[in-house]
Amino acid sequence: MSLQVSRNLTLAEHEITMHAMRARGAGGQNVNKVATAIHLRFDIHASSLPEGIREKLLALNDDRISREGVVVIRAQQYRTQQQNRDDARQRLKQLIAGVMQPVRPRKPTRPSRSAKRRRLEHKKQRGQRKALRGRVDP
Repeated sequence: MSLQVSRNLTLAEHEITMHAMRARGAGGQNVNKVATAIHLRFDIHASSLPEGIREKLLALNDDRISREGVVVIRAQQYRTQQQNRDDARQRLKQLIAGVMQPVRPRKPTRPSRSAKRRRLEHKKQRGQRKALRGRVDP
């Protein structure tokens, strides 16, 4: 079963490795007995991703991406292993899809004349209010 990231990008199942382990934290007997947490590992360098997307992923400042270029996602939110497995795959998909989105250039804007006037009036009012807080001569 492969991971469909977008209409024209699919990751093969052998590129994603998943390891089940016991979840951390509170949860009673179930947490102590059953390996429901999932560690998903995805090697960016060894993947079939296009070069541009691979470079953008490696350039991300994300704690989930190691220095070696391996994405590590820990999923332990749900009580069942299958739900955590699906959650980890979904989060990997969101990470890659987020990099695929083109960055829209920022349009520089200026405050309007009336906005500048309102800001200056507000500054004057605050200054007058603070000036009234001074010492009072008897």
